[in-house]
Amino acid sequence: MAMTPEDEKRRHGRNRAIALALAAFVILIFVGSVVKMTNGVIPQMDVEIGR
Repeated sequence: MAMTPEDEKRRHGRNRAIALALAAFVILIFVGSVVKMTNGVIPQMDVEIGR
C-alpha cells in the first residue's frame, strides 16, 4: 500500500508529536530527580556547616 504525500505528512506530524511528548516526559523525570536529590542534600549541608 503506497502512502500518499498527505499520509506521509500526517505520519511525520504524529512522529514529531510523539517525540516531543517523550522528550517532555524525560525532562520531567530528570527535573523531579534533581529536585528530590537537592532536597536531600541541602539540609545535610546546612547541618555540617552549622546553620
